[in-house]
Amino acid sequence: MSQYKYLSGFGSHFSSEDERYPNSLPVGQNSPQVCPYKLYAEQLSGSAFTAPRTENVRTWLYRKLPSAVHLPFQPFEGAKFFRQNWDEQPPNPNQLRWKPFDLPPKNGKTVDFVEGLHTVCGAGDPRSRHGLAIHIYSCNFSMDNSAFYNSDGDFLIVPQQGVLDITTEFGRMSVAPNEICVIPQGIRFAVNVDSPSRGYILEVYDGHFVLPDLGPIGANGLANPRDFETPVAWFDDQDKKDFQVISKFQGSLFVAKQNHSVFDVVAWHGNYVPFKYDLSKFMVINSVSFDHCDPSIFTVLTCPSLRAGTAIADFVIFPPRWSVQEHTFRPPYYHRNCMSEFMGLILGKYEAKEDGFAAGGATLHSIMTPHGPDVKCFEGASNAKLVPERVAEGTQAFMFESSLSLAVTKWGEETCQKLDAAYYECWQALKNNFQITKN
Repeated sequence: MSQYKYLSGFGSHFSSEDERYPNSLPVGQNSPQVCPYKLYAEQLSGSAFTAPRTENVRTWLYRKLPSAVHLPFQPFEGAKFFRQNWDEQPPNPNQLRWKPFDLPPKNGKTVDFVEGLHTVCGAGDPRSRHGLAIHIYSCNFSMDNSAFYNSDGDFLIVPQQGVLDITTEFGRMSVAPNEICVIPQGIRFAVNVDSPSRGYILEVYDGHFVLPDLGPIGANGLANPRDFETPVAWFDDQDKKDFQVISKFQGSLFVAKQNHSVFDVVAWHGNYVPFKYDLSKFMVINSVSFDHCDPSIFTVLTCPSLRAGTAIADFVIFPPRWSVQEHTFRPPYYHRNCMSEFMGLILGKYEAKEDGFAAGGATLHSIMTPHGPDVKCFEGASNAKLVPERVAEGTQAFMFESSLSLAVTKWGEETCQKLDAAYYECWQALKNNFQITKN
């Protein structure tokens, strides 16, 4: 159980003060001539000033020093595989599967969260604010005297192994496997770990993650707003020497030094915040009659595009649930899709491919690339007795789904040496069962 406190809700306007300094929020205005405790007022905007009220997000921060107090940024030489070059490899339309990505080597080398970032695939351009990238992180060392922020977009972080202790300008949160967190664009944070840690990151350039519309489901269901948690205000009151601020800007990394921590926010109020969510709290919607529902019913968060009902990226999970459909092939059906599907496995075994798809690994089924259950899954589900059964017990698989066509990086296709060249074989033994006479 984390020792940290949280504020409950999604899309709410929060107010928070470090409990050590009560009444540190100005009363009745955002920028008084002199702030309480002589703090500096600084607004962090996540949308244009004139965005519609329903889309307008910003937070006022009351801090010991403004963020502008730093030396000039210089190129950052670490994280050499954290680069968004979508043209370095020829296109590859094949079904792709990665074995579990490596944890840091056990040779005493220290790798922190930023140094352990590796880009697998993506599309678009952060300069035009359109697109996404998918990354893997693998680290064994804490960011003790540094912080990171992303000028290009939002991070949705999915831990697979190891608990992340994340300090943000807004406060602290602990994020364990089977939980996720979102760090919106521009928010500074540092990741501490106490053991080798690995996970997945979905980065979106276009906008911010929101809850999907529920339509005929009604007012309640899927990920409920009350279950999202935002950290309460907390600041670091220790002096820092040569503190490093690492910035991702237009796909490249830069670093600036300063002699104070970025985590000096004593109080804040607004609706542009980092947050976490426990995937076990997802309310599953499923068929109770026949047929396998589309995976959209498992959407936790979405980053919409300008086309209605079409996402830059959806974050979808496949949680434990009951399967009761009659006269139905219950696993996911064979399909070709106008969306790109990147899947990861947090724990357990995925129901459609229990062999070969391991926790800490991934698959990519690109736009219109056919895929579906392997031979073992097809044969078993085609002949199974259709009784109510628990599906995916002890398992948590997820999908990053996008309307964009994703290009794989050289690291993802070659350097990591985790691509499974034999993946296509899982469908080769499927037989032609066509019969002239109907069963």
